[in-house]
Amino acid sequence: MRTPSVGVALEGIPYIVIAAFTTLLFAVLEWPVPALVALGLTAFIGHFFRDPERVAPEDPDAVCSPADGRVCKVSREVDPVSGDMRQVVCVFMNVFNVHVNRMPVSGKIERTRYIPGKYFNASLDKASTDNERCVLEIVGKGNQRFTVVQIAGLIARRIVCWAEPADKLKRGERFGLIKFGSRVDLYIPDGYVPTVHVGDKVVAGESTMAVRKA
Repeated sequence: MRTPSVGVALEGIPYIVIAAFTTLLFAVLEWPVPALVALGLTAFIGHFFRDPERVAPEDPDAVCSPADGRVCKVSREVDPVSGDMRQVVCVFMNVFNVHVNRMPVSGKIERTRYIPGKYFNASLDKASTDNERCVLEIVGKGNQRFTVVQIAGLIARRIVCWAEPADKLKRGERFGLIKFGSRVDLYIPDGYVPTVHVGDKVVAGESTMAVRKA
């Protein structure tokens, strides 16, 4: 697995450089309005690709959110890997959220699978089955299996997954990102219970998504 940069995701650097160069060019040409617009765009792109450090919950068994954003769904759905009905928590990321995705638990990447698809609004239910997506199966402590699905949205056109099969990653460690608006679904084993509700704001690598049943 390639270790991403800290502070700004490497995938965002080309966009930032192009926007900054355009700003400089307009300034040299003494075109103030286009220069200001380009400067604003540069600031927005830099903000979008930010990659801050995160602190995991104190509970070592807590399942972290894999994404920043708002919970748009909590229900029981068919896991795309096992085919079983499981609890799923879906997080919708708008263009203002951090888009770097993080491991919900410590474990080994059992497999990854990229699925090409459409670009419906990521908050819609059909995005889970029709949109471009990348599926990761994670084997955690006690052979507990978690499924994370990165889903491209209406604006997003590229899913980036740094994780590879057999990688062993810690909870909260970066495993990928989705560019410009998207969604991440987390399928949880039956030994856990979700602790979030629809509308809750969550932070990748910090917010507790689920805990073990008592």
